Amino acid sequence: MHPLAHGPQNPITATTKMLDRALSSRRVTSHLDDSDTDASADDSKTKKQNLSLLASNYLSRLSHFCFCPTASFLLCLLLALVLITSLAFHSRSFVCVSDHGSRVGFFGLDGLDSDFGLLGVPWCRSKHGKTVQWTSKDLLKGLEEFVPVYETRPIKNNMYGMGFDHSFGLWFIAKWLKPVLMIESGVFKGHSTWVLRQAMPDTPIISLSPRHPGKYLKKGPAYVAGNCTYFAGKDFVDFGNVDWKSMMKKHGITDISRVLIFFDDHQNELKRVKQALNAGFRHLVFEDNYDTGTGDHYSLRQICDQSYIRGGGHSCFRDGDEARVRSKRKLFWEKAVDIHELCGPNEAWWGVKGWMRDNFNHSNKPISYAEHFQNSRFIESTLDVYWELPPVAGPSLTHQTRYDPARASSPIVEDGRYGLFQRLGLGRLEASVFNGYTQMVYIEISERES
Repeated sequence: MHPLAHGPQNPITATTKMLDRALSSRRVTSHLDDSDTDASADDSKTKKQNLSLLASNYLSRLSHFCFCPTASFLLCLLLALVLITSLAFHSRSFVCVSDHGSRVGFFGLDGLDSDFGLLGVPWCRSKHGKTVQWTSKDLLKGLEEFVPVYETRPIKNNMYGMGFDHSFGLWFIAKWLKPVLMIESGVFKGHSTWVLRQAMPDTPIISLSPRHPGKYLKKGPAYVAGNCTYFAGKDFVDFGNVDWKSMMKKHGITDISRVLIFFDDHQNELKRVKQALNAGFRHLVFEDNYDTGTGDHYSLRQICDQSYIRGGGHSCFRDGDEARVRSKRKLFWEKAVDIHELCGPNEAWWGVKGWMRDNFNHSNKPISYAEHFQNSRFIESTLDVYWELPPVAGPSLTHQTRYDPARASSPIVEDGRYGLFQRLGLGRLEASVFNGYTQMVYIEISERES
């Protein structure tokens, strides 16, 4: 169960504290200009300013046990200098890039971690606790390399398609795994094809899409790749209907475990995992890993939102802590889900109000909690790795107002790291490109163990 479902703290106090943080973050945002690369334009975002605040806390705490009379003034001053020096040396740990679920605090300070994860971040559990090989430092290095690549994208306004966060995630994963073949289900105007091509310039791509991206060229920018086999338009074949054994043979692929599949087709992800597993594929990326109560298809995030998983499960009590917090968050985040949107008849909160959505919300069916629970157990039995891409940067830096940080992992570049945000080149991008985050997820799967 998520931490607010039955927490011992006063709900009004918890909500007030949360709102204070959210309001503070939003106020900071209003004073920033995306095109301004001068860190001095907003002193509250500089590392120096944060050190001053933290040092003040050190000194105020020091005053409780050191009254510094004249005779011991030098001794106390020396002690204060040692503490401040220690703070400066370790200060990066207060605002460093966080791993999943981490919260950094010291002497009761919560750093600059905003309210990420406040309402829980349920991650699917893998069979043996294995995780990805890359680290936060690798992600930062990747961001520095990807920003100038992204600025050359042919489709500048990719409305209804991937924004910067997921574009970076797909590029980074493909570049790290170095697949021998890349398959994408769902192409739209071809932006994801372009991203894959930037990551792996010479690797063949198979693209499946009901409409060929070339059709969009008549109305505006689109991308059609070379060294890409399209099953699109009149030649479209759904991923689940392709004879992948013969297709791999045709492309000379002998090790299917080195193939990367990218799904951006808004289909039931449980169905897609089963199809990929039956074909022998191991590495999958789902672009729209919608949170519980949202989206047009049943996602892995929804499937693994379970009471027995840390950060999972929900309470539909209309006067409970979760209901109060969710109601307040709707005032600040467009995609926040209040208790009325989360819970359906008979307090059914799983999926979307107890429904398993599929095919762009055109093919839906109600499911019981027992079935939802079994779906989670099945997914866990196939998972070797589960990793949700964190947001690229905190909302006070990106100015995003859509996804709710309370249901997301801590960002790669946390709120307050304005200098780093600018050094990586992220400040050069339009604010709108950061508004498309939906918990993109990478998974590695294998056959269930007997």
